[in-house]
Amino acid sequence: MSLLQAARPLQPWRWLGWPALACVAATIVFAIPFRVHGLRLPQPVFPMILAFAWALIRPSVLAPFGILLTGLFLDYYWGGPIGLYAVSLLVAYTAILSARSMMTGQSRPMRQFWFAATTALVMLTAYLISALDSRTAPNLLSVFWQFLATSLLYPFAHRLIERFEDADVRFR
Repeated sequence: MSLLQAARPLQPWRWLGWPALACVAATIVFAIPFRVHGLRLPQPVFPMILAFAWALIRPSVLAPFGILLTGLFLDYYWGGPIGLYAVSLLVAYTAILSARSMMTGQSRPMRQFWFAATTALVMLTAYLISALDSRTAPNLLSVFWQFLATSLLYPFAHRLIERFEDADVRFR
């Protein structure tokens, strides 16, 4: 590999576009009506990977717009209140971005803890918005299963972080 290839700039479509499309595709695949013993597959919030990883990889003007669009996609696709996941994911992105300097360089188990904590923040925000919108409390067991399914997505966020974290030395 030549020095010129190693020093090429980080293209937004590589670290923003393809991962966002992968999250949309995964959301569609997991929405297939497949039942095991009468139970449906849980619906993880795949864009949570993006909200966590993009805030840690580097500050960007485009990342919040990508999170907003994937959140709005979830709202339209799942038939929820418009803005529910868009706002919830932007809250998570903002929290991770503000704690970015503290999380950079942490071990994998520590980042996994932060991912789970941020997922809990997304679920709490979505729970509160849903409760205020419908004037009834959502099922806590369903929220817990969605939290658990989403928390298990950390290896994908870790892979995205490891792949692009050092791609732009200005943001180390």
